[in-house]
Amino acid sequence: MARMEIEYLGKPEIDALALTNDEILDAIELGLIAAGNGQTVIEPRMHLTPDPAFNGHFNVLRGYVAPLGLAGVKIVGDYVDNYRQGLPSELALLNLFCPRTGAPKAVIDASGITDMRTGALTALGAKWLGPRHPKILGHVGTRGTSYWNIRLLDHLFNFEEIRVHSRRPESRDAFAERLSRDLGKPVKATADWRSCLEGADIMVEATRLSEPTPMFDRAWVKPGTLVIPYGTMSALPLDFTDSFDKFVMDDLGQMRAGHLGALRPHINAGKISEASFYAEIGEIAAGKKPGREADAETILFWHRGMSTGDIALGAAILEKARAKGLTQNLLYRDG
Repeated sequence: MARMEIEYLGKPEIDALALTNDEILDAIELGLIAAGNGQTVIEPRMHLTPDPAFNGHFNVLRGYVAPLGLAGVKIVGDYVDNYRQGLPSELALLNLFCPRTGAPKAVIDASGITDMRTGALTALGAKWLGPRHPKILGHVGTRGTSYWNIRLLDHLFNFEEIRVHSRRPESRDAFAERLSRDLGKPVKATADWRSCLEGADIMVEATRLSEPTPMFDRAWVKPGTLVIPYGTMSALPLDFTDSFDKFVMDDLGQMRAGHLGALRPHINAGKISEASFYAEIGEIAAGKKPGREADAETILFWHRGMSTGDIALGAAILEKARAKGLTQNLLYRDG
Protein backbone atom coordinates (compact mmCIF):
# COMPACT_ATOMS: atom_id res chain seq x y z
CA MET A 1 0.00 0.00 0.00
CA ALA A 2 1.26 3.46 -0.89
CA ARG A 3 2.20 5.99 1.73
CA MET A 4 -0.77 8.20 2.57
CA GLU A 5 -0.63 11.65 4.10
CA ILE A 6 -3.32 14.08 5.24
CA GLU A 7 -2.99 17.82 4.82
CA TYR A 8 -3.67 19.74 8.03
CA LEU A 9 -4.53 23.38 8.60
CA GLY A 10 -5.06 24.85 12.05
CA LYS A 11 -6.36 28.27 13.01
CA PRO A 12 -2.92 29.98 12.83
CA GLU A 13 -2.48 28.89 9.21
CA ILE A 14 -6.01 29.94 8.23
CA ASP A 15 -5.55 33.31 9.93
CA ALA A 16 -2.30 33.80 7.98
CA LEU A 17 -4.20 33.39 4.70
CA ALA A 18 -6.18 36.59 5.39
CA LEU A 19 -9.06 35.56 3.15
CA THR A 20 -10.71 38.49 1.41
CA ASN A 21 -14.44 39.13 1.44
CA ASP A 22 -14.67 38.28 -2.25
CA GLU A 23 -12.70 35.03 -1.86
CA ILE A 24 -15.20 33.87 0.77
CA LEU A 25 -18.25 34.93 -1.24
CA ASP A 26 -16.93 33.39 -4.47
CA ALA A 27 -16.28 30.03 -2.81
CA ILE A 28 -19.74 29.85 -1.28
CA GLU A 29 -21.40 30.96 -4.51
CA LEU A 30 -19.61 28.15 -6.35
CA GLY A 31 -21.05 25.64 -3.89
CA LEU A 32 -24.55 27.11 -4.20
CA ILE A 33 -24.44 26.98 -8.00
CA ALA A 34 -23.33 23.36 -7.85
CA ALA A 35 -26.26 22.59 -5.52
CA GLY A 36 -28.68 24.36 -7.85
CA ASN A 37 -27.37 22.34 -10.79
CA GLY A 38 -27.84 19.03 -8.98
CA GLN A 39 -24.11 18.45 -8.60
CA THR A 40 -24.06 17.99 -4.85
CA VAL A 41 -25.27 15.59 -2.20
CA ILE A 42 -26.42 17.24 1.02
CA GLU A 43 -27.34 15.10 4.00
CA PRO A 44 -29.46 16.81 6.67
CA ARG A 45 -27.44 17.70 9.73
CA MET A 46 -27.51 15.43 12.74
CA HIS A 47 -27.25 16.40 16.40
CA LEU A 48 -25.50 14.79 19.34
CA THR A 49 -26.20 16.01 22.86
CA PRO A 50 -23.71 14.28 25.21
CA ASP A 51 -25.42 15.54 28.36
CA PRO A 52 -28.06 18.28 28.70
CA ALA A 53 -26.21 19.54 31.79
CA PHE A 54 -23.34 20.67 29.53
CA ASN A 55 -25.66 23.17 27.75
CA GLY A 56 -24.43 22.30 24.30
CA HIS A 57 -24.51 19.84 21.46
CA PHE A 58 -22.63 18.73 18.36
CA ASN A 59 -23.83 19.30 14.79
CA VAL A 60 -22.67 16.82 12.16
CA LEU A 61 -22.90 18.00 8.54
CA ARG A 62 -22.16 15.77 5.53
CA GLY A 63 -21.97 16.49 1.83
CA TYR A 64 -20.38 16.06 -1.59
CA VAL A 65 -19.52 18.70 -4.22
CA ALA A 66 -18.92 17.09 -7.60
CA PRO A 67 -17.16 20.02 -9.35
CA LEU A 68 -14.60 20.06 -6.53
CA GLY A 69 -14.14 16.30 -6.40
CA LEU A 70 -14.53 16.30 -2.63
CA ALA A 71 -16.79 14.82 0.01
CA GLY A 72 -16.72 16.21 3.52
CA VAL A 73 -17.90 15.87 7.08
CA LYS A 74 -17.87 18.75 9.53
CA ILE A 75 -18.35 18.29 13.25
CA VAL A 76 -19.04 21.47 15.18
CA GLY A 77 -19.62 21.84 18.88
CA ASP A 78 -22.20 24.47 19.81
CA TYR A 79 -21.81 25.29 23.51
CA VAL A 80 -23.60 28.40 24.72
CA ASP A 81 -21.63 28.85 27.95
CA ASN A 82 -18.16 28.58 26.44
CA TYR A 83 -17.63 32.33 26.89
CA ARG A 84 -17.36 31.66 30.63
CA GLN A 85 -14.15 29.73 29.89
CA GLY A 86 -12.84 32.18 27.32
CA LEU A 87 -13.72 29.84 24.45
CA PRO A 88 -15.73 30.43 21.27
CA SER A 89 -19.23 29.00 21.42
CA GLU A 90 -18.53 27.02 18.25
CA LEU A 91 -15.43 24.88 17.73
CA ALA A 92 -15.22 22.65 14.69
CA LEU A 93 -13.19 20.40 12.39
CA LEU A 94 -13.78 19.80 8.69
CA ASN A 95 -12.65 16.49 7.21
CA LEU A 96 -12.29 16.26 3.43
CA PHE A 97 -12.29 12.92 1.58
CA CYS A 98 -11.82 11.51 -1.89
CA PRO A 99 -15.39 10.58 -2.93
CA ARG A 100 -14.16 7.73 -5.18
CA THR A 101 -12.01 5.86 -2.66
CA GLY A 102 -13.01 7.22 0.73
CA ALA A 103 -9.40 8.21 1.40
CA PRO A 104 -9.02 11.13 3.83
CA LYS A 105 -7.46 14.16 2.17
CA ALA A 106 -7.42 16.99 4.72
CA VAL A 107 -8.31 18.02 8.26
CA ILE A 108 -9.02 21.74 8.66
CA ASP A 109 -9.97 23.88 11.63
CA ALA A 110 -13.54 24.80 10.78
CA SER A 111 -14.53 27.22 13.52
CA GLY A 112 -13.72 30.16 11.27
CA ILE A 113 -15.10 28.34 8.23
CA THR A 114 -18.44 27.97 10.01
CA ASP A 115 -18.58 31.68 10.75
CA MET A 116 -17.44 32.78 7.28
CA ARG A 117 -19.61 30.45 5.25
CA THR A 118 -22.67 31.35 7.33
CA GLY A 119 -22.03 35.04 6.82
CA ALA A 120 -21.49 34.48 3.11
CA LEU A 121 -24.77 32.57 2.80
CA THR A 122 -26.59 35.40 4.58
CA ALA A 123 -24.98 37.98 2.29
CA LEU A 124 -25.55 36.06 -0.93
CA GLY A 125 -29.16 35.45 0.06
CA ALA A 126 -29.52 39.21 0.45
CA LYS A 127 -27.80 39.76 -2.91
CA TRP A 128 -30.54 37.82 -4.69
CA LEU A 129 -33.49 38.39 -2.35
CA GLY A 130 -32.93 41.76 -0.68
CA PRO A 131 -34.22 45.19 -1.67
CA ARG A 132 -32.33 46.81 -4.54
CA HIS A 133 -30.89 49.61 -2.42
CA PRO A 134 -31.14 48.68 1.28
CA LYS A 135 -30.08 51.45 3.61
CA ILE A 136 -30.65 50.00 7.09
CA LEU A 137 -29.48 46.66 8.50
CA GLY A 138 -30.91 45.40 11.79
CA HIS A 139 -29.04 42.44 13.31
CA VAL A 140 -29.93 40.64 16.55
CA GLY A 141 -27.23 38.36 17.93
CA THR A 142 -23.48 38.72 18.37
CA ARG A 143 -22.42 35.07 18.07
CA GLY A 144 -19.39 34.18 15.95
CA THR A 145 -21.32 34.04 12.69
CA SER A 146 -22.81 37.50 13.30
CA TYR A 147 -19.55 39.31 12.58
CA TRP A 148 -19.32 37.80 9.11
CA ASN A 149 -23.02 38.36 8.44
CA ILE A 150 -22.57 42.08 8.92
CA ARG A 151 -19.13 42.40 7.37
CA LEU A 152 -20.12 40.61 4.17
CA LEU A 153 -23.55 42.23 3.94
CA ASP A 154 -21.97 45.66 4.26
CA HIS A 155 -19.35 44.68 1.67
CA LEU A 156 -22.19 44.17 -0.79
CA PHE A 157 -24.51 47.02 0.20
CA ASN A 158 -22.53 49.71 2.10
CA PHE A 159 -25.40 50.46 4.49
CA GLU A 160 -26.15 53.95 5.74
CA GLU A 161 -27.11 52.56 9.16
CA ILE A 162 -26.23 49.33 10.96
CA ARG A 163 -27.91 48.41 14.25
CA VAL A 164 -26.98 45.45 16.46
CA HIS A 165 -28.47 43.99 19.62
CA SER A 166 -27.83 41.14 22.02
CA ARG A 167 -28.97 40.33 25.53
CA ARG A 168 -25.76 41.28 27.35
CA PRO A 169 -24.81 44.99 27.10
CA GLU A 170 -21.09 44.25 27.37
CA SER A 171 -21.34 41.82 24.47
CA ARG A 172 -23.30 44.09 22.13
CA ASP A 173 -21.23 47.17 22.95
CA ALA A 174 -17.94 45.38 22.27
CA PHE A 175 -19.41 43.88 19.10
CA ALA A 176 -20.51 47.30 17.82
CA GLU A 177 -17.10 48.78 18.61
CA ARG A 178 -15.29 46.01 16.73
CA LEU A 179 -17.51 46.38 13.69
CA SER A 180 -17.22 50.17 13.74
CA ARG A 181 -13.45 49.83 13.70
CA ASP A 182 -13.32 47.13 11.01
CA LEU A 183 -15.96 48.63 8.71
CA GLY A 184 -14.85 52.23 9.16
CA LYS A 185 -18.35 53.47 9.95
CA PRO A 186 -20.57 53.81 13.04
CA VAL A 187 -22.39 50.68 14.17
CA LYS A 188 -25.10 51.31 16.75
CA ALA A 189 -25.71 48.97 19.69
CA THR A 190 -29.40 49.10 20.62
CA ALA A 191 -31.05 48.30 23.95
CA ASP A 192 -33.86 46.09 22.66
CA TRP A 193 -35.14 44.07 19.72
CA ARG A 194 -37.60 46.66 18.48
CA SER A 195 -35.15 49.53 18.24
CA CYS A 196 -32.76 47.24 16.40
CA LEU A 197 -35.15 45.76 13.86
CA GLU A 198 -38.14 48.00 13.29
CA GLY A 199 -38.02 49.69 9.89
CA ALA A 200 -34.81 47.97 8.74
CA ASP A 201 -34.56 46.95 5.09
CA ILE A 202 -32.73 43.72 5.92
CA MET A 203 -33.32 41.99 9.26
CA VAL A 204 -31.13 39.16 10.56
CA GLU A 205 -31.92 37.15 13.69
CA ALA A 206 -28.99 35.03 14.91
CA THR A 207 -29.79 34.60 18.58
CA ARG A 208 -28.79 31.99 21.10
CA LEU A 209 -31.98 31.53 23.11
CA SER A 210 -32.11 28.63 25.57
CA GLU A 211 -35.63 27.69 24.45
CA PRO A 212 -38.12 28.90 21.83
CA THR A 213 -39.31 32.36 22.89
CA PRO A 214 -41.39 34.73 20.72
CA MET A 215 -39.28 37.90 20.60
CA PHE A 216 -39.53 39.07 16.97
CA ASP A 217 -42.75 40.99 16.29
CA ARG A 218 -44.11 40.60 12.75
CA ALA A 219 -45.43 44.19 12.93
CA TRP A 220 -41.85 45.50 12.74
CA VAL A 221 -41.45 44.09 9.22
CA LYS A 222 -42.38 46.64 6.56
CA PRO A 223 -43.34 45.64 2.99
CA GLY A 224 -40.33 44.93 0.80
CA THR A 225 -38.11 43.75 3.65
CA LEU A 226 -35.85 40.69 3.61
CA VAL A 227 -35.93 38.75 6.89
CA ILE A 228 -33.25 36.14 7.64
CA PRO A 229 -33.89 34.26 10.91
CA TYR A 230 -31.58 31.38 11.76
CA GLY A 231 -31.32 31.24 15.54
CA THR A 232 -30.90 27.77 17.02
CA MET A 233 -34.08 28.22 19.03
CA SER A 234 -37.01 30.01 17.41
CA ALA A 235 -37.60 33.65 18.32
CA LEU A 236 -40.60 33.89 15.99
CA PRO A 237 -44.24 33.82 17.15
CA LEU A 238 -46.43 31.38 15.24
CA ASP A 239 -48.12 34.14 13.26
CA PHE A 240 -44.78 35.51 12.08
CA THR A 241 -44.83 33.59 8.80
CA ASP A 242 -48.21 34.98 7.74
CA SER A 243 -48.28 37.18 4.62
CA PHE A 244 -44.75 36.72 3.32
CA ASP A 245 -44.54 36.76 -0.48
CA LYS A 246 -41.73 34.24 -0.74
CA PHE A 247 -40.13 31.65 1.53
CA VAL A 248 -36.64 30.55 0.49
CA MET A 249 -34.47 27.95 2.22
CA ASP A 250 -30.91 26.74 1.82
CA ASP A 251 -31.86 23.06 1.49
CA LEU A 252 -35.37 21.65 1.85
CA GLY A 253 -34.01 18.36 3.17
CA GLN A 254 -33.17 20.13 6.40
CA MET A 255 -36.86 20.67 7.05
CA ARG A 256 -37.21 16.95 7.63
CA ALA A 257 -34.61 16.42 10.33
CA GLY A 258 -33.85 17.71 13.79
CA HIS A 259 -35.84 19.69 16.32
CA LEU A 260 -33.90 22.97 16.18
CA GLY A 261 -34.17 26.05 14.00
CA ALA A 262 -36.06 29.30 13.64
CA LEU A 263 -39.01 27.82 11.73
CA ARG A 264 -39.22 24.44 13.45
CA PRO A 265 -42.29 25.39 15.58
CA HIS A 266 -44.04 26.64 12.44
CA ILE A 267 -43.34 23.37 10.63
CA ASN A 268 -44.53 21.32 13.59
CA ALA A 269 -47.71 23.40 13.82
CA GLY A 270 -48.45 22.96 10.12
CA LYS A 271 -48.07 26.69 9.44
CA ILE A 272 -45.55 26.02 6.68
CA SER A 273 -44.48 22.99 4.69
CA GLU A 274 -42.21 22.14 1.80
CA ALA A 275 -45.03 23.25 -0.49
CA SER A 276 -44.90 26.71 1.13
CA PHE A 277 -41.35 27.35 -0.02
CA TYR A 278 -40.64 29.15 -3.26
CA ALA A 279 -37.13 27.84 -3.90
CA GLU A 280 -33.87 26.62 -2.50
CA ILE A 281 -31.18 29.29 -2.61
CA GLY A 282 -29.06 27.13 -4.93
CA GLU A 283 -31.80 27.18 -7.56
CA ILE A 284 -31.67 30.97 -7.49
CA ALA A 285 -27.84 31.02 -7.57
CA ALA A 286 -27.85 28.75 -10.62
CA GLY A 287 -30.45 30.87 -12.43
CA LYS A 288 -33.13 28.18 -12.32
CA LYS A 289 -35.56 30.52 -10.54
CA PRO A 290 -35.55 34.30 -10.13
CA GLY A 291 -34.88 35.83 -6.75
CA ARG A 292 -36.63 39.07 -5.85
CA GLU A 293 -38.99 40.09 -8.63
CA ALA A 294 -40.63 43.23 -7.19
CA ASP A 295 -39.68 45.99 -4.78
CA ALA A 296 -42.74 45.32 -2.63
CA GLU A 297 -42.02 41.62 -2.10
CA THR A 298 -41.51 40.71 1.55
CA ILE A 299 -39.24 37.69 1.65
CA LEU A 300 -38.23 35.20 4.35
CA PHE A 301 -34.93 33.34 3.90
CA TRP A 302 -34.24 30.54 6.37
CA HIS A 303 -30.84 28.89 6.34
CA ARG A 304 -29.54 26.23 8.68
CA GLY A 305 -26.08 25.78 7.19
CA MET A 306 -25.05 23.72 4.20
CA SER A 307 -22.30 21.12 4.32
CA THR A 308 -21.49 21.98 0.71
CA GLY A 309 -20.58 25.50 1.81
CA ASP A 310 -18.13 24.10 4.35
CA ILE A 311 -16.59 21.91 1.67
CA ALA A 312 -16.40 24.68 -0.94
CA LEU A 313 -14.79 27.16 1.44
CA GLY A 314 -12.52 24.46 2.86
CA ALA A 315 -11.34 23.63 -0.65
CA ALA A 316 -10.62 27.30 -1.42
CA ILE A 317 -8.70 27.66 1.83
CA LEU A 318 -6.70 24.53 1.11
CA GLU A 319 -5.81 25.72 -2.39
CA LYS A 320 -4.62 29.11 -1.14
CA ALA A 321 -2.68 27.50 1.72
CA ARG A 322 -0.90 25.17 -0.68
CA ALA A 323 0.12 28.12 -2.86
CA LYS A 324 1.56 29.84 0.19
CA GLY A 325 3.22 26.69 1.55
CA LEU A 326 1.21 26.74 4.78
CA THR A 327 -0.15 23.19 4.87
CA GLN A 328 1.28 20.54 7.17
CA ASN A 329 1.38 16.94 6.00
CA LEU A 330 0.46 14.33 8.60
CA LEU A 331 1.32 10.66 8.06
CA TYR A 332 -1.88 8.62 7.87
CA ARG A 333 -0.63 5.23 6.68
CA ASP A 334 2.71 3.90 5.53
CA GLY A 335 2.21 0.66 3.70
